[in-house]
Amino acid sequence: MSERRGPGWVFVWSVLVLAAFVGIGVARPDALAGSAARALEFTTSHFGWLYLFATTGFLVFCLSVALSDYGRIRLGADGEVPEFSYPTWLGMIFSAGMGVGLVFWGVAEPMTHYVEPPLGRADARSAEAARLAMQYSLFHWGFHQWANFAVVGLAIAYVRFRQQRPGLISETFRASIGDRAGGSLGHAINVLAVVSTVFGVATTLGLGVIQINSGLGAVGDVAFGVEPQLKILGGITVVFLLCSLLPLESGVRYVSDANMVLAAVLLLFVFFAGPTDFITAAMTNAIGDYFANMIGMSLLMTPYTGDDWVERWTIFYWAWGLSWAPFVGSFIARISRGRTIREFVLGVIGMPVLLSALWFATFGGSALYFEMFRGAGIGDAVATEMSSALFATLDWFPGADVLGVAMLVLIVLFVITSANSATFVLGMFTSRGALVPSRLLRLSWGVIQVAVAGVLLLSGGLAALQTMSIVAAFPFMVLMLFMAASLLKALRDERRQRELHEAVMWERMQRLVEAEEARREAAATEDTLAGRDT
Repeated sequence: MSERRGPGWVFVWSVLVLAAFVGIGVARPDALAGSAARALEFTTSHFGWLYLFATTGFLVFCLSVALSDYGRIRLGADGEVPEFSYPTWLGMIFSAGMGVGLVFWGVAEPMTHYVEPPLGRADARSAEAARLAMQYSLFHWGFHQWANFAVVGLAIAYVRFRQQRPGLISETFRASIGDRAGGSLGHAINVLAVVSTVFGVATTLGLGVIQINSGLGAVGDVAFGVEPQLKILGGITVVFLLCSLLPLESGVRYVSDANMVLAAVLLLFVFFAGPTDFITAAMTNAIGDYFANMIGMSLLMTPYTGDDWVERWTIFYWAWGLSWAPFVGSFIARISRGRTIREFVLGVIGMPVLLSALWFATFGGSALYFEMFRGAGIGDAVATEMSSALFATLDWFPGADVLGVAMLVLIVLFVITSANSATFVLGMFTSRGALVPSRLLRLSWGVIQVAVAGVLLLSGGLAALQTMSIVAAFPFMVLMLFMAASLLKALRDERRQRELHEAVMWERMQRLVEAEEARREAAATEDTLAGRDT
């Protein structure tokens, strides 16, 4: 009986927490922004190191599991065929995982680092600043970020498709906490996962809306501000709620396919119409710098200077990824049935990072080229309005108006995919892990996501989005540490059971062989005796 009431309580408590947040945000947005800022300062001052160690640890954990004997375990029955083709699978991962963020930060981050070099390690707007800009951009969108998603996705896919249990966050702890995963402790874990997911997705929605606002200002005559952003959010809401009523196969799948096709077309156009040689050289250099400095960047703090750059950039990205991990991880798990653990990890961590490197080199590299050698003024545009960076860069390409409209369409599609995917995941979390949540439940979570995103926009725009990502991610990061340990225990238990089963089968086979040999010896003895009698 408690198992039936549990999901109801997960939904109720999650909605109550988020409703309180929305109510305070609407009634007193300034007070909410101040409280969030104080929580941010406390979290980063005392636990900034934990974000760095945890995220690096997740990357080491994923690679270790994938490259070990565990990597051969299939997320499903042995010999089961994957549900989606490899290109479609990667497209859905990329669209749900990074689409909006890549479009927003693809130019904004390199140009911001070029104008304000990381940790003051170079002169502003210098060649060294450009090199550091590409190095850190690739680092922030590289293996660490995707490892956050892979840990949650792998844990959920394993319990859902290998152990045939509900696809809930709490179920990933069953190997460690036993039946308490279905009780009040499990429900508290699921509530925390739901709240973290909503804040993570709301951050992504907010970023997408801010950039759409900038794009409309670039291609049209739309003012930049909270009021037009709320109107844009409302328009997008109608579209993605309609899409959320469709099945996953005909909703998210086709929109994500359209995302990937349009993104590929725009990427190829900018790559070949832009400074191609500069782009390829910048990408090669950035990849080399990334691998050469990965460990140092992964565990970098600034106790001797008091600089807050790490908190504003690296910790923000890790926290954003952590707060988004329940959603992205659960969605990736949902579409990964039939993959092996090795295929899952290498697909989730490997291929998207290559695409991210290509994206940043193409768009960020083009912006740096135009800024450094053409005096484009993109750096000044970023300093004034960060979300305008992409469209300021597109102005330097042929057919800039058409290119700007196409990019707007891409952003809208990415936002719709992320929001639509999140309604499925949140519905799964609050319906005992059902693979196909009810339409009413999906609509409810769609509305709640939009309400939270709207409150964050009212409370301070981009700064509020960054602040809430870091604060909301902290408790779930702690949960993920235990989740990884629980997954490892479950894998070890399966290996022990398999080894025990193989030992029992081997013993039985040995007994059968011995029995057959004894029977043959007895038969031979009887034949010998019979021959003597004759």
